[in-house]
This record gives sequence, structure tokens and C-alpha cells, in this order.
Amino acid sequence: MAIHAKELAAWNKKINLTAIKDPLKIAEKHFIDSIAVVPFLGNEKCLMDMGSGGGFPGIPIKIMRPSLKVVLIDSSRKKVNFLKHVIRMLQLENIEAFHSRVEDFHENKACKNKFDAVISRAFTDLSNFVDLAVPLLNKKGSIYAMKGKNAKQEITPAVSNNFNLKFDEYKLPFEKSDRVLIKLSAKR
Repeated sequence: MAIHAKELAAWNKKINLTAIKDPLKIAEKHFIDSIAVVPFLGNEKCLMDMGSGGGFPGIPIKIMRPSLKVVLIDSSRKKVNFLKHVIRMLQLENIEAFHSRVEDFHENKACKNKFDAVISRAFTDLSNFVDLAVPLLNKKGSIYAMKGKNAKQEITPAVSNNFNLKFDEYKLPFEKSDRVLIKLSAKR
């Protein structure tokens, strides 16, 4: 993760990967926040990180769970070039980064109903994220939404009527900001 952070800082001088520049805040808001969700994940074997940006949470999760197959998606070609660079530098296996809009992935038959889980951190509002994630999930798949303290305000009737919701709450260690991981699984 130190190599990832070093590359993030270097590349961030040329392209906008993150507005956070302070090394301690990068450690906390990107890396610690990403790995904090690992204990809450299930036994998924294939995970998509939607709107991966600088690789969060996908790359830190992959580092913590090496057996997990991870697909990173971002619509910014520059960010995807960065992700591919980090994957090569870290010599990570079973992880790929794709330059694509998520909606375009829906058309790809190889990706439809493929993933055990889709995760996102600060990508879009919950309802939109669910709509984008569902076509990519297999029948037993789960959606993981990483949100701030107002996460429960994003729960719409459509979301609560169609999904079982599980909330895992945690605080970032230095800033003490509240975080919520929402796990959504389809009601059967």
C-alpha cells in the first residue's frame, strides 16, 4: 500500500486522482477506509469496484484478500492508466482495470450476471448505484455501498422493498468521521 500511495502522490501532480494531498489523510481516507470494509465482506470470489478512481477501495481490498478476483471500472482513461500502472508495479494477479462507463459494461455478455459483489465508494447516490450494479451481479450477488454518516437517508422505498439491508458502522481512526457500509442482497 505504501507503493500505491507513493505512486498516487506522484501521478496526482500530473493528473487529478484525488483532492486529498496530505499523506496522513491519504492513508486514512483512502487506505484505512478501504481496508476497513474487508472484515464485513462475505465469501465472494469475484468483485467489481465501480468508479474506482485512484484504486479505492478495490486495490487495497485485493491486497488484503489476494485470492479475490477484482475488476476496476472507471470512465477516466487517465485514471485507468494509473490503475494499470499500479497493478503492474505491485505485480497483482487476477485484477484488471477497464476504461468504461458502467452502463457500457451492461452490454457486455461476459460481464452480465458475473460478479459475486459490486462495491463503490462515493460513486453516486444509492438508488443509482443499485440500478447500475444489479445487471452485473449473479443471483446470489451482493452490493456494498461505502457511505458517510447520512447513509440511511439514501434508502428509498424501492431499495428497502427489493433488498435485505445490513449496516456496518465504523469510524476513521484520526478524523473520527463516521462511515457506513451498506450490504444489499436481493430479497428472494
